[in-house]
Amino acid sequence: MQCQADNAQAGDGLVAGQDEAPLLAPQPSSRTGLCSARSGLALLLHVSLFLAYALRVSLSIAIVAMTNSSHPRGWSGSAPHGSHPGFARDPPMYNWSAETQGIVLSSFFYGYGLTQALGGYCSGLFGGKPILGSGLLLSSLLTLLLPPAAELGVGVLMGLQGVIFPAQYTLWAKWAPPLERSRLMNIADAGCTFGTFFALLVAGIICQSLGWPFVFYIFGGVGCAWCLCWFLLVHEDPARHPWISAGEQEYIVASLAHQGSSHGHSLPLMAMAKSLPLWAITIACFCTDWMFYMLLTSMPTFLSNVLHFDLQENGLLSSLPYIGNGLGHILAGLLADFLLARRVLCTAAVRKLFSALGMLLPAAFLLAVPYVGCSSTAVVVLLTLALTIISTTGAGININHMDIAPRYAGFLLGITNTFGIAAGIVAPTAVGLLVGQDLQTGWRNAFFLSAALNLFGLIFYVAFGSGTIQDWAGEDTAVQ
Repeated sequence: MQCQADNAQAGDGLVAGQDEAPLLAPQPSSRTGLCSARSGLALLLHVSLFLAYALRVSLSIAIVAMTNSSHPRGWSGSAPHGSHPGFARDPPMYNWSAETQGIVLSSFFYGYGLTQALGGYCSGLFGGKPILGSGLLLSSLLTLLLPPAAELGVGVLMGLQGVIFPAQYTLWAKWAPPLERSRLMNIADAGCTFGTFFALLVAGIICQSLGWPFVFYIFGGVGCAWCLCWFLLVHEDPARHPWISAGEQEYIVASLAHQGSSHGHSLPLMAMAKSLPLWAITIACFCTDWMFYMLLTSMPTFLSNVLHFDLQENGLLSSLPYIGNGLGHILAGLLADFLLARRVLCTAAVRKLFSALGMLLPAAFLLAVPYVGCSSTAVVVLLTLALTIISTTGAGININHMDIAPRYAGFLLGITNTFGIAAGIVAPTAVGLLVGQDLQTGWRNAFFLSAALNLFGLIFYVAFGSGTIQDWAGEDTAVQ
């Protein structure tokens, strides 16, 4: 009955936990592909997350230029203050130690973590569209202000994107049919890694040609302009979309009829706190986010200090692994939905399979990095494989919130992301402390620690994870 119950909440008409005959599932609308409204939402979210991560990563690559005066190699052997000759004043440089740089990279996540659960709660009350759009707009404006903020000290370098991802899940709870959930959400999530790739590739060039402040001015300005498109083109649910076909609207509404509406002012907090499946997702998210954020924030520094790449090479090599990650997100989503639609595996088995692939294999690749010496090719190959395969967790633990409680998916993601952002705060600081003591040994220990955490998180998730709607979730067909 476990797989039958899992497939029930995935759209085949069974009531979770009951021995009823399966009902006919709603058939997909004939208007599929890029022409459907739900695919259009996935593309709009893809661009929004692309920009959100470009804003986030800009500090990771710019900090190399901001502190480059302390590096003996300079920029490609040139003077450390190599801004464009057309500008009268060189950008300021900061003599920050490795520990200080780790704190700066971590500080971005402070505000981001504090707004996660709040963003999920507010998006359930007011809708995902206004919350996500406001969060992206605020982040873009703060990015524009980051260069003068750096003059005031490292403590004010903070990011407030925390409402974006919970709001996205609130939108998908109203738009994504269960049997299309993995591919639609992963197409949107691929924007994170493609945005990372673009920022890492372009930010180094901007730093060398214009100066590091223009990284924040350009990315922040584009983000503000995109927010206008977001508010004009995105609609909260199928009922409010002016151009959706009647067939597609009927299909989406019928597919999601079992999960109820968004939550009200009250939340089953005690039941959530006692839920082992939710704890399994939370711990697994913390462990995978530790690895992801460590690579996201610290890889440019690793390539600069250990492999001695200049700023432009650093940006290129740091960005390559994220192409594989973005493509991996899309392929994992397609494969997960295929397995569910063909009933090859039940929902819980699919989530655990893709989580195992995305946690175990990248850990093995990180363990190998310290043993390949200073071979830049081997290091880039291993890091590319690690960041490509970690993307399969997008069809595992990342979507599992929607399986166990779609009505509260935004709030649950806010909770698990808060723990994930804690990893984003601690991981760069830990790397800075380890590397500050000894460069080679510090990086080796940082990779080993990340691999060990992923193994622990996977074991806990496989033991206690679930693909069924929980009886506290308040869904219309949930076990009472």
